[in-house]
Order: sequence, then C-alpha cells, then structure tokens
Amino acid sequence: MATFTYEALNAAGKAQKGSIEATSSEEAIQRIKQQGFFPTSVREQKAAKKDAAAAAEAAPKKRKGTGFSIGGVSTKHLTLFTRQLSTLQDAGLPLLRSLQILEEQQKPGKLKNILQQVCEDVEGGTSLSESFARHPAAFDRLYVKMVAAGEIGGVLDIILQRLAEFMEKAERLKRKVIGAMVYPVVVMTVAIGIVLFIMIGIVPKFKEIFAEFGVKMPALTTFLIDTSSWLAGTVPGQAFPGAFWFLLAPGLVIVWKVARKATPGRAVTDTVILWVPILGQLLRKTTVAKFTRTLGTLINAGVPILEAIAITRDTSGNYVFERALNKVHDSIREGETFATPLREAKVVDSIVVNMIDVGEETGDLDAMLMKVADNYDEEVDVAVQSLVKLIEPLLVLFLGVVVGGIVIAMFLPLIAIIEKLQSGGL
Repeated sequence: MATFTYEALNAAGKAQKGSIEATSSEEAIQRIKQQGFFPTSVREQKAAKKDAAAAAEAAPKKRKGTGFSIGGVSTKHLTLFTRQLSTLQDAGLPLLRSLQILEEQQKPGKLKNILQQVCEDVEGGTSLSESFARHPAAFDRLYVKMVAAGEIGGVLDIILQRLAEFMEKAERLKRKVIGAMVYPVVVMTVAIGIVLFIMIGIVPKFKEIFAEFGVKMPALTTFLIDTSSWLAGTVPGQAFPGAFWFLLAPGLVIVWKVARKATPGRAVTDTVILWVPILGQLLRKTTVAKFTRTLGTLINAGVPILEAIAITRDTSGNYVFERALNKVHDSIREGETFATPLREAKVVDSIVVNMIDVGEETGDLDAMLMKVADNYDEEVDVAVQSLVKLIEPLLVLFLGVVVGGIVIAMFLPLIAIIEKLQSGGL
C-alpha cells in the first residue's frame, strides 16, 4: 500500500493538504472525497525526499522553456480545452494530471504557455480559479467565477461542461450574425470599386469624345461627368479627389473604436446602433440572448445573484444593457425584484420581463432565463435569414440603378452624335 499526498478543497472552498494510504490513486481520490474534500492534486509520495525535491525542481525547469507567443487564445481552442478538462475530471483523474495532459497535447502558442503556468500554480497549491484569474487574456471573469463555483460546490466537471456548452452556443450565435454581414459587405465593396473604376478611368474618355464633337449633353450626362471630375480630382481648386473620401473608411473605423474607449462615446454609439433599422433589432435580440444565457448559466452554477448580475453587466457588450442591468443590481441589493427595474428600462420586450417575473416567483429564474435565451436564439436565426433574403434584391436593385444610370448617361450623347452624323451636321 502506497502513501499519497494530496491537496483538496473543503466545503467552504479552503485549501487542505494531507496524506492518505491507498493501493492506487483512484482509491486515494475516493477516500479523500469520503472525508468531504474535493481533491485538486493527488501524488504518490516518493521513498526518498531527495528524489521528490529533484523531481520538483526538474518539472519547473522543463516548463520554463515556454517561448514567446503573439496573439490571444481563440474561442474555439478555449472551448475545446474546457470540454476536454470536463471529460477528464468526470473520469476521476486528478486535476493536476488532467491539466498536464491537456498542456502536453497543445500546439505551441498562447494557450500552451498559459497552461504551463497554470500547472505550476496548481502544483504549488493555488486553486484552479485563482490561477485562471491570473490570465485574463484567455479566461475572462465569467469563466473564472464559474470555475470557482464548481470548485466550491465540488462539481467542477459539471460546471466545465456547462461552460463549454455556453461558449459553443455564444460562438454559434456570433457566427450567424457575422455570416449575415459578410455577403453584403463584400458585394458592396466590390461594387463601389467597380463604379469608381468606371467613373475615374472610363467616363473621362467619353468626356473628351463629347467635347470633340461639340454635342450638347443632357443633364444626366453633365451630372455624371461633373461627378467623375470630382472623384478624379480634376475640378479647379479641389484639394482632394472625391475618391479620397471613400478611402477614409479605415480612418473612420479607427475613430469609431477610439470613441468607444470612453464612456460617453460608448453610450452614444451603442444607443445609435440599437436604433438602426433592421440591424438594430438584430443586435438587440443578439444582446438579449447573450445576457440571459450568461446570467442563467451563472445562477445555475451557484454564483450569488448579485455577483452573477455584475458579471453579466460587464460582459453584455452594450452600454444600454449595462445601464439597465446596473439598475437591476441596485434593485436586488435593496431587496426589490429583478423584473421591475428591467421593465422600467424598456430595453427588452415585455414577454422577457414577464418570463423573468415568473421565474422569480417560482424560484426557477435560471431555467426561465435559459428559455428566453433559446427563444431569442431562434429569433436571431430567423432574423438573419430574413436579412440575407432582403439584402440580395436590394443590392441587385442598387447595382442596377447605378450601372444602368451610367450606361444611359453615356449613350444619350452618343445617340445625338449618330443623328448628327447621319444628317451631315458634323
């Protein structure tokens, strides 16, 4: 029978250390759990202390060669890591060993370097949530708090599984919205490029032809040629070509991002975005789905309601909803209800408020929030499909009007030239 040293958490979430005799690590884990502890690290005690010390010194040295990595951790890799860690914990593997296995199978990069440091922290007696909190670039506040709740409740494997499911649904919703925007943005970019080429490269040549024949140009042709001259920068006294303003789009994006760094800028931009026709409604539904799923997942994981609302507020991604959730937080702190300040804020539909109100009364607030999130996920899916179907004919109509207008404007003078040639007037 071997002796195992262990590190564990008690019912209050405090770290405990000790040793226990067992025939295997699995039996040691079972005996530790029978004592009311949740093991985070179980190691077989070596016969010689010198060997243990040497091994302890060798492990950090091996991990120090982490190298340098650029960039962050992708949601896809983090979700996969979370699900794999949940599976290993559900199988009864010690936490440290699980982390070491996952660290070894990672490709060189940011996540691998972080997991090496997490392994060192956990081996040194730090809890998993505390170690994750030291790496906010990979593990945000929501992630850390849910892991902490899982450690305290002794259900880390279940919490990690729920967290992986939450991340997968959030990423799926994000992909739907982005996917709906990619097609129109690409088409509009190509269309604008083609129109600029026609206006700057082709129309001026027609202008020279019309000038040589001395044809009186229709108003539509005159407007088109004047616009072409403005875009090409050939208007006397013009400082910049008109096409220059189209190239300012990247600069406007930078200005937008800088403005959102300050609270007043975020307040204005987020409010404006929500009132944009069609797109505003889609973003509103997306935000509702995100905050209800986040809050429902946190409450279901055992995170205190006030802390769960604070985390949801900070991760909602929209100032209007942050302000509404802040009022909800203050209301609950003063002993009032969740639904009343949310109804007064008027940021969600009445059905959402009513479902949350019912959830409070029945004590199933987390389940009701998840139902709201599922409903809004479906609404977002329908809205995205409707948006794509609406954008396609609008783009065709826009391109038809623009290109057709250019063609007509160019052919009207040509008809006049042909008529004069036929009548011998030229």
